[in-house]
Amino acid sequence: MKIPPNVFVFDTSEQLALAAAERFVQYAVESQEMMDRFSVALAGGKTPKRVYELLATAQFKSRVKWSGVHFFFGDERCVPPNHPESNYAMVYEALFSKVEIPAQNVHRMIGEGDTSDNALAYEIQLKAFFAGRDWPRFDLVLLGIGKDGHTASLFPGSDAIKETSRWVVTTEDKQSGHQRLTLTLPAINHAARIAFLATGTEKAATLSELLAGQSVSHRLPASLIHPVDGTIEWLITTDARSDL
Repeated sequence: MKIPPNVFVFDTSEQLALAAAERFVQYAVESQEMMDRFSVALAGGKTPKRVYELLATAQFKSRVKWSGVHFFFGDERCVPPNHPESNYAMVYEALFSKVEIPAQNVHRMIGEGDTSDNALAYEIQLKAFFAGRDWPRFDLVLLGIGKDGHTASLFPGSDAIKETSRWVVTTEDKQSGHQRLTLTLPAINHAARIAFLATGTEKAATLSELLAGQSVSHRLPASLIHPVDGTIEWLITTDARSDL
């Protein structure tokens, strides 16, 4: 299958992470030149973590005006912020603790306490930041993908996939039974830029189906990510490309 023009294939996960970090810097500069701020929704996972680690290095951190970057989260496990499985804890260790970012610029999804209240509170926070909009307009949303086709915490068969009015909802990872918070499909799809990061042979079959356009269904939630007025890129490694 011919590689689509918005799919970029890298030999190693390190090359992919470097490319993603370069894009982050480029998009931050462009957004801040236009609006003096850059809003990004972060993903969890090993590959995004390496991107955050790179952004904290001398090669990248001096090129970003961090005071104008606002960090949000695409999803979060319902755990305290210092929990080993917390996306916030991972990003704090990899990036927030190493770069001078104003505390008010880090918009954490609260995982501890009542999940429904926390989802509503995050939606209210987003509506205040993106005041006057029907949906959030992130400058960049970073997404991973599971071998089952889930992205953020939008899992196959979840009611969260069907949500059309809320910006943030609670959901459950049925495999682990863990409660989570997640941005909804419309909240993601109204972003200016969306970037999928995917590595590993276990995702090859799913990626092949997604990128061939063979599936647009709740069975593979990632197939429902289509920007309303924006762009989408796929950054993948050779071992995840299957028959591309």
